[in-house]
Amino acid sequence: MSEEQKKVVVPGEILAESMEVLPGFGTYRNEKKIIASRLGLLSQEGKVIKIIPLSGKYLPQRNDIVIGQVFDILISGWRLEINSPYSAMLSMKEASHDFINKGADLTRYYNLEDYVVAKIVNVTSQNLIDVSMRGPGLKKLKGGRIIKINPFKVPRIIGKKGSMVSMIKNATGCKIVVGQNGLVWIQGDPAMEIIAIQTITKIEQESHLNGLTEKIKTYLEQHGLTVVKEESHDEQHDDHSGHEHRQDDQYGEQHDEQKGEEYEEN
Repeated sequence: MSEEQKKVVVPGEILAESMEVLPGFGTYRNEKKIIASRLGLLSQEGKVIKIIPLSGKYLPQRNDIVIGQVFDILISGWRLEINSPYSAMLSMKEASHDFINKGADLTRYYNLEDYVVAKIVNVTSQNLIDVSMRGPGLKKLKGGRIIKINPFKVPRIIGKKGSMVSMIKNATGCKIVVGQNGLVWIQGDPAMEIIAIQTITKIEQESHLNGLTEKIKTYLEQHGLTVVKEESHDEQHDDHSGHEHRQDDQYGEQHDEQKGEEYEEN
């Protein structure tokens, strides 16, 4: 979309009347008409028209990488709060590459209120969620700060192929993990952590604007930081789609463009 600010649409609103465009997330087709099914920001990527939700809880999906907090320790494992209406279960088998004996003190591995980076491996029809810590980049988070953002704004925080979050990491020197459930972990010099948090908040608030990468570059430079902009694809078209996770810097797999996003780490 060419407008500086995207249009807010409401359910039932006709977005297009053509068979040459396709309905995406938050829309449906009725004969030649594409109609909004939810409140949000209108976005078009190529021939696909979709809605970017303004808010909402994270809905778990298999293969998502999330940041969770331990809130209960059971005989068989740990329960995690993942910023969703549903909690997740981390079993002893999936908690470590090491074998954990029955009856072991599970607090030696993960204690109450610990934060972890985990991968969703199963979501049942009853919304029972299983996660795993067995994989590259999946681990307990130590130190740093956790902030919460709108899960639907995660794609903008990350940027095209990680360009936005990489720019923040390079400028501030902070390690950053962005969970697909809207939790973000930041670790670095305390002053740089604050700048990183302020920058991420700014992206979240202005995610509906075009040219966002250049705005954030200028914002970081105003704080006296040196910015190396690796890519600018998300300026050319708003990037609300899934991206590839790259080993060592972006882990995981490519997800459905309407739902999945990756997490990032230095």
